[in-house]
Amino acid sequence: MNAIRITPPTEFSFELACSFLERSTRELLHRVDGGNVFKALRVADKKLLLSIQQDNSDLKVEFLNHQPAESEKKFVSQYVCEWFDLNTDLKPFYKMVETDKLLGSLIKKYYGYRIVGQPDLFESLVWAVLGQQINLTFAYTLKQRFVEQFGEVIELEGQKYFLFPSYDRVSQLTPESLLALLFSKQKANYTIGIAQAFASGAMTKEFLQHLSLSEGKEKLMKIKGIGNWTANYALMKTFRYPDAFPLEDVGIHNAIKNLKGMKSKPTLDQVKRIFKKYKGWEAYATLYLWKSL
Repeated sequence: MNAIRITPPTEFSFELACSFLERSTRELLHRVDGGNVFKALRVADKKLLLSIQQDNSDLKVEFLNHQPAESEKKFVSQYVCEWFDLNTDLKPFYKMVETDKLLGSLIKKYYGYRIVGQPDLFESLVWAVLGQQINLTFAYTLKQRFVEQFGEVIELEGQKYFLFPSYDRVSQLTPESLLALLFSKQKANYTIGIAQAFASGAMTKEFLQHLSLSEGKEKLMKIKGIGNWTANYALMKTFRYPDAFPLEDVGIHNAIKNLKGMKSKPTLDQVKRIFKKYKGWEAYATLYLWKSL
């Protein structure tokens, strides 16, 4: 059988997940078409091409280029659950903020919206570095060039499906090869340095998985180029730490300013005070604030 079925929680909107995945036409690592999400995935030594769609109350995941073994089905099922954050129970969060002046209307408007994550920690960190101090459009441009140049590809029926470059390959690049893609010198060095940390075994997803938020941040920030914002972003998107959120994020500040009708953006202290009432759910408060933009 070339398909598996996953039953998501009631508080999950596949439509909103797809809207997030479609936010840039330059995105190469997945494609949304006709209610289907197409995704290339590396599982051990195989490159799999998946199609994910809503089928009644289930998600139906089809394997388009390979008859999967049971171990591969299990891996893919876990990946999809991580990607769409299907294992998080949102009921307590929704109950907490249902009458909240800032988030109450947002959870009604975007009910079932979840953190679409990045299960691959290396990809998550590189993407966060690419987005540092530039606008989202140019960040996607850099990512597109990077993936096209150094990623692997699956071709099916004339369509190309890309995989993110492996850290083994990126660890062997020279900064000049990334400067040619219009990476800044810093981004080039940081990207290669992150890849080398993974290739050497100094950094692994498995190692961080068992650490607390503060311990995870401490380990990540030992890698050059990973500051507080980048570490929080990766821990939020890859590990679902509920209290991981990028406090300094401009988007959070703009969203609060808009929703509260403030004349200027809030200070960091004001943001900290606002987020105190969302303790334990800071990542989801951040998600819905971002969505309001």
